[in-house]
Amino acid sequence: MRVLEVGPGNGRYTLATARRVGQDGQVVAVDIEPKMVERVRSRAGAEGVTNVEARLADVYGLPFDNGSFDAAYMIAVIGEIPDPDRAMREFYRVLRPGGTLAFSELLLDPDYPLASTLVRRAGAAGFRLRERIGGLWHYTLVFEK
Repeated sequence: MRVLEVGPGNGRYTLATARRVGQDGQVVAVDIEPKMVERVRSRAGAEGVTNVEARLADVYGLPFDNGSFDAAYMIAVIGEIPDPDRAMREFYRVLRPGGTLAFSELLLDPDYPLASTLVRRAGAAGFRLRERIGGLWHYTLVFEK
């Protein structure tokens, strides 16, 4: 699998995902902040994880071909993106047909979006809700292209 993570923070979930996809898979973590990209690179190097690529990228113009990824995810990130509808269209573009898009959100996050808002936005971009896990305090929404 080739997986895209948007807004990887310190790389904790990035490395867990990289281990999950194994050496035949790849995780590409993108952020607009150079410090975050460097943190992920450093952590991957320190932990010997070699199937991670961390790079600077803007979610409105991801530097990848159409259908480049099997899955994309973000954890407590979509609420920080000023134009989430535009970003959704770009996520749709870089996912292969049948690809997965997942969002996890926590109520304590100051940028917490309601699940119904994400379902509406993702639907408008062409995604279909496949699964909803959790409730008001925390949830994960899994969509399919």
